[in-house]
Amino acid sequence: MPARSVRFETTPNPHALKCVLDRALPGGARSYRTPQPAPDDDLAKALFALPGVTGLLIFGEWLTVNKSPEAAWPALKPAIERVLSQWP
Repeated sequence: MPARSVRFETTPNPHALKCVLDRALPGGARSYRTPQPAPDDDLAKALFALPGVTGLLIFGEWLTVNKSPEAAWPALKPAIERVLSQWP
């Protein structure tokens, strides 16, 4: 499987980061404010497993990741990229 290309874009919210992908993620559009509603969504579970991830908006070829104020983007970005590279 080829590596997934991820481009990060800032948002007006310093605790949210838009991730633009080179192809659409499977599963359709969905939004999670906590990990609890995502028990059957493997991608959401994998992203919520990253320390500091607090919310997700997944929509086709992009997703927005929200983080806690204590988490740092320089540490989260490579981890997000690793998770996304595993999805077809």
